[in-house]
Amino acid sequence: MKIFFLRHGLAGERSEWKGDDAERPLTDEGIEKMKRTAATLAALNLGLDIIVTSPLVRAKQTAEIVARKLNCPLVEDKRLEPGFNDEQFQQILLDHPGANAIMVVGHEPDFSDTISALIGGGRIVCKKGGLALVEIPDAQSRKGELVWLVPPKVLAR
Repeated sequence: MKIFFLRHGLAGERSEWKGDDAERPLTDEGIEKMKRTAATLAALNLGLDIIVTSPLVRAKQTAEIVARKLNCPLVEDKRLEPGFNDEQFQQILLDHPGANAIMVVGHEPDFSDTISALIGGGRIVCKKGGLALVEIPDAQSRKGELVWLVPPKVLAR
C-alpha cells in the first residue's frame, strides 16, 4: 500500500494572521506553487485512489488543487487536524479498505512524527509543499518503508 504524505503549501505567517488559525489560507505564492506541484504529480501518474485532507483551510486548498489536477476523489477528515498521530493514521487507512494508494494532506510536526513512527525512527522534516511516500504491507500494518521524501522546490518546478 502506498501512502503519500503531502504537507500543505505556503500559508500566511501564523504571527501575522488575525483570525482563527484553522482559517489561515495559502498565500498567492503558495497557490501558484501548489498548481505547479499538482502538474508534477499528474506527470508522475501516482495511481491515487483517494486524497484525504485536514479540514484546515490551507490543507484543504492544497488538497483541492491536487485533486482537481489529478481528477481524484477528495474527502475531509478531522483526524488530520493538528495533533494527528500514527494511531489516527491507521484508522484513516482502515476507513478506506479498497485503496492501494492514498494521499493525506496535513500539517507539521505531525506528518514527520507519524512518518518516523512508521519507519521505525529517524528524523524526518516535511517542508511546506513537500511530499513523502511510505509503503506499508497493508492498512493494518504499523511499519513501513520510506521510499522517498521530495522537497517542494523539486515538485514546484
